[in-house]
Amino acid sequence: MQNNVLILDFGSQYTQLIARRVRELNIYCEIHPYHHIPENLDPFKAVILSGSPFSVRAEDAPHPDLSQIKGHKPLLAVCYGAQYLAHFNGGSVEPSNIREYGRAKLSMIKSGEEFFKDIPENTNVWMSHSDTIAQLPKNGVRLASTDDVVNAAYRIDGEETYAIQFHPEVYHTTHGAQLLKNFLVNIAEVPQTWTPAAFVETTVDSLKEQIGDGKVVLGLSGGVDSTVAAILLNKAIGKNLYCIFVNNGLLRKDEFDSVLHQYKDMGLNVKGVNASERFLNALKGESDPERKRKAIGNAFIEVFDDEAHQLTGVDWLGQGTIYPDVIESVSVNGPSVTIKSHHNVGGLPDFMKLKIVEPLRMLFKDEVRRVGKEMGIDAELLGRHPFPGPGLAIRILGDITAEKVRILQEVDAIFINGLKKWDLYDKVWQAGAILLPVNSVGVMGDERTYEKVVALRAVESTDGMTADWVNLPYEFLQEVSNHIINRVKGVNRVVYDISSKPPATIEWE
Repeated sequence: MQNNVLILDFGSQYTQLIARRVRELNIYCEIHPYHHIPENLDPFKAVILSGSPFSVRAEDAPHPDLSQIKGHKPLLAVCYGAQYLAHFNGGSVEPSNIREYGRAKLSMIKSGEEFFKDIPENTNVWMSHSDTIAQLPKNGVRLASTDDVVNAAYRIDGEETYAIQFHPEVYHTTHGAQLLKNFLVNIAEVPQTWTPAAFVETTVDSLKEQIGDGKVVLGLSGGVDSTVAAILLNKAIGKNLYCIFVNNGLLRKDEFDSVLHQYKDMGLNVKGVNASERFLNALKGESDPERKRKAIGNAFIEVFDDEAHQLTGVDWLGQGTIYPDVIESVSVNGPSVTIKSHHNVGGLPDFMKLKIVEPLRMLFKDEVRRVGKEMGIDAELLGRHPFPGPGLAIRILGDITAEKVRILQEVDAIFINGLKKWDLYDKVWQAGAILLPVNSVGVMGDERTYEKVVALRAVESTDGMTADWVNLPYEFLQEVSNHIINRVKGVNRVVYDISSKPPATIEWE
């Protein structure tokens, strides 16, 4: 693919946001760690340097060789990148007397610059740095300042090299999208051809060439990613795609039958496997969250392997891997600290001897949905909230029993259906119920009860990396709470989780 944008990641928490903003301009981009610059730079029409938690003055600061980029390709350096270009090209970077974190205003913008076209003075920008550029690099031309930062933006005379001390990718920089467009479209002249329709066309052609007459087996989860991956593969190879949809007994109420019916209506070659009892047996007596996840992952592999062995001539494994998973696997600082393991990350074990095909591996979640819409996938399915791979097992704190699963399925159904009834479902990124390992005293009629407590959780987010709890109407919570307590035998108390991520995670386990 030509006309790409290369984003070099120096470990910034905002790097994925840069990529998302570029993609929103219908421009394809890729993130690569600063210490793994692609050998072939021909496909890239422009390069962006990300921010970083490092200081350019530190001995262990990232120090890539940009000799084949700077002065050869349009280059935009953000925050650390701007300081890096100054520090190693005749300028100077010093500790700032005023640490700028948060909103600032551009008090001066040099007139007549294409880079700042249609961006007014006094525009809000987002700063996040403790160093400052004291002296511009050789041939540097100041383009903008704030009240506290003299060199908030500059360019290199004689090159298409631009640098900014602020972050255009974050929401709080009010004209950040315009600035990125000015650089990529007006200056670098990158075509805006990255569209869902173009992706479908090129991906289907690529899959046909990659797989040929081969057969692919794909595990469907009922979620957006695996569904869109299946439809893409189906367009490319038709009946040579074999889908397996496993009921682990931990899905939402009635979900297995309804989703299986949807898949068949979509023309997929799919087999439903009810392995509920097998999964519940694997979880019997297990209460540790990580061991529960591993038990579910192992059981899934066993079931999937049993079903795959009934097929002949299959040599490809299809997966719904998306771009954030790929980025994390090649991150600047190596694998992140394990907060919780994911049973489906890393594919299936080596003994299955299958080659991997991942048609969505370069897409973000919102792009997956847009591609699904382009292919005519039902809006209700595309709009489904994310659901954890281990299902309700990690929403039941403590050990798992069939009775606990029944209780949580009933509670979850009332909560989710209530959100839809009140027209709140599409305003929430993810919602679910958690069965707590405690009983509480209650009173029903004139009788004392000692029954389970459930917590409701609803968050808003764009990608799950950060999330805020949703301020659901009190009247809605009151109605849902009453319905749960009156209709679900075994529950006498409902609470609402008002924790954001961070510091909490979206799921409780």
